[in-house]
Amino acid sequence: MPQRGLTRAAILFLAAGVMAGARADLLPSSVPLTAEASVDEAPGIYDVKAFGARGDGKTLDTEAVQQAIEQASAHGGGKVRCPAGAYPCLSIHLRSNIALYLDQGASLIAADPGAMTGYDPPEPNQWDAFQDFGHSHWHNSLIWGEQVENVSILGPGLIWGRGLTRNDDVPKGGGNKSISLKLCRNVIIKDLSMLHGGHFAILATGVDNLTIDNLKIDTNRDGIDIDCCRNVRVSNCSVNSPFDDGICPKSSYALGFPRATENLTITNCQVSGYDEGTFLNGTYKREYQKFSHGSPTGRIKFGTESNGGFKNIAISNCVFDYSRGLALETVDGGLLEDVTITNITMRDISGAPIFMRLGNRARGPKGSTPVGALRRVIISNVVVYNADPKYSSIISGIPRHPIEDLTLSNIRIYCRGGGTKEQAALDPAEKEKDYPEPYMFGEMPAYGFFIRHVQGLEMSDVDVALMSPDQRPAFVLDGVKGADFVHVKAASAAGAPTFVLKSVEDFSTRMCWPAADKRIERATLERL
Repeated sequence: MPQRGLTRAAILFLAAGVMAGARADLLPSSVPLTAEASVDEAPGIYDVKAFGARGDGKTLDTEAVQQAIEQASAHGGGKVRCPAGAYPCLSIHLRSNIALYLDQGASLIAADPGAMTGYDPPEPNQWDAFQDFGHSHWHNSLIWGEQVENVSILGPGLIWGRGLTRNDDVPKGGGNKSISLKLCRNVIIKDLSMLHGGHFAILATGVDNLTIDNLKIDTNRDGIDIDCCRNVRVSNCSVNSPFDDGICPKSSYALGFPRATENLTITNCQVSGYDEGTFLNGTYKREYQKFSHGSPTGRIKFGTESNGGFKNIAISNCVFDYSRGLALETVDGGLLEDVTITNITMRDISGAPIFMRLGNRARGPKGSTPVGALRRVIISNVVVYNADPKYSSIISGIPRHPIEDLTLSNIRIYCRGGGTKEQAALDPAEKEKDYPEPYMFGEMPAYGFFIRHVQGLEMSDVDVALMSPDQRPAFVLDGVKGADFVHVKAASAAGAPTFVLKSVEDFSTRMCWPAADKRIERATLERL
């Protein structure tokens, strides 16, 4: 009787062991590591075992998988099938009109580079000074495609980036991305699980008509990075990325020119920061202690690379759990505009639940990277429970460059509280050129919202509540022009104001509690 390939459960067992320092020989002896090639495939289907792939978890199968892709391409396209088994590979090159399909029980594994073999070297890029190394190179990946079209990478199998590094300083022969795409179109990535994906589980740069659906990603750095892409649909994905961002639209200078990420939807997704590997194995542990700035990441974030900007974007029906909050950042000259975000739930949030930053880092060609703009954003129907008390939600432009035309409605935020009078007296520095993160400003003088350099703000049906007493005001407004608060509720300690206004013009409250109805044309410093 022919033996079967390595099962998916065994692969996950082995992956967890390798990440914990275990050896492959600890795999249960009842799980055989050999597999026989499939025969009698239907026309248009190219089984990698028919091209010599072993699928035994030991033999390097790069050549067989690549031969199957080339044969399919030579015949005008088709499905390249990996049946159940474990396929260690180095760099695999995608071709147009190809579907790479991983059966249930199939695992494509990023092999450990050897002295004589390795991943494709990173290609030259004269623009790599303007973004991280990982954003500037695509070829040093497990799977990569450049200028291909009509391509699919489909599950329900597993991609395990076992041999990939998460760092920018990639050793010779090393790889740092699981899937990397540059200047492609009509791409589908669907129904896969991904584990330990390297610097990026998926990096798509300059890709048009991209569909990413029903992925389960459990990784050690970024999950899905959508850079300079147009007409993108991300749906039904769960991304666990404790050490970096989960779903991350970007618009870098990696292509040698600014290109916006636009016409993007993200819907029915979850982002989280559980210990790596514990999302896919169902234990959802929260035991890691070593995080960047002391907290898991795992969020939806626009930026930081933001030369080309972000336009015409809708995010809906998403869950954040044990992660940082939502971040919208443009600091490299791009326009971030025409965005709607609705039906969001967050629990156990570190950092700011909502962080909006217009800055002037200006990482781009000297003399051609102006200050960008952040405008016309609507955020509605948001519930946040157990938010980090050190940081409020932060909406901050810079002097002479305000964030414009914001509408926030039907929002409930429950903050842990505990803020002091000393924190309430803080005046955060501007830090116009700093890397944008909530912690850049230090602890906040408000527990609800810190709003600075904004023109045109409407907040309605917003409730900021405390889980324990806090001596800070709920809202601090600084350098704001045109702010209307309607049916806004806040809990503040006795003697603490609800609003602190500094250099504010055209401010009004209506049906707010505990603040009375009021209209103020100009306030140098006022507490309400």
